[in-house]
Amino acid sequence: MVGLGRATYYRGPAEESADNLALMRLIDEQYTACPFYGSRRITRWLVRRGHPVNRKRVQRLLRVMGLEAIHPKPKLSAGRGHKVYPYLLRGVPIDRVGQVWSADITYLPLPGGFVYLAATIDWFSRYVVAWRLSNTLDGAFCRDMLDEALAAGTPEVFNTDQGVQFTAGAWVERVEAAGVRVSMDGRGRCLDNVFVERLWRTVKYEDVFLRGYETVPALEKGLAAYFTFYNEARLHQALGYKTPAEVYRAGRSKEPAKV
Repeated sequence: MVGLGRATYYRGPAEESADNLALMRLIDEQYTACPFYGSRRITRWLVRRGHPVNRKRVQRLLRVMGLEAIHPKPKLSAGRGHKVYPYLLRGVPIDRVGQVWSADITYLPLPGGFVYLAATIDWFSRYVVAWRLSNTLDGAFCRDMLDEALAAGTPEVFNTDQGVQFTAGAWVERVEAAGVRVSMDGRGRCLDNVFVERLWRTVKYEDVFLRGYETVPALEKGLAAYFTFYNEARLHQALGYKTPAEVYRAGRSKEPAKV
């Protein structure tokens, strides 16, 4: 799996003021623990922690962090002219590899700024199929990740939230051209994508928060090592204490050969 495109790599992390970066780190840690918190609760939580901020500032930081799609305003978060697809997976049992993949984006703090991490995960095996880092929320790094993922195989359904990166024509057309059905979370329903939300908590608690990476190259190298460990060596209770790679490869070996 490849992490970061060359052009993005040399541009460094995105920047904010030192005060905002400190708030964003706190918000990230609290949101990771409580993904159901909206801007009102996060504002109250920060004030209780001794940070006198107003909700408008918190809302802006949530948008910068890419969390607006999870706590949207009454209107949809998809871009103008972007098609929103229905959520196809409510009540559907997940019982095989390749049945559902999903992709999402999360915010990762660095001392001098921050970057965004996108990943694609197979729901049944929890296997991370592909990932990318970027210092912007434009769709290019998500499409690069998608191309890598689809080069490895195709799921039956590809689920995402309603963020503009995933409702854009370039993303949807690529997914549908591969013969894959598109599914999108309901508004404000982060639990519709629960497997990738759990992945973010695992990555942050077991690696990012513990290691405190200071540069983009160090973060990229660390994530490459962590995702290799996660896929190949980390035993997963829900998988009967097998690794995601064991379950994923066993499932892929049962798929009919494509002509």
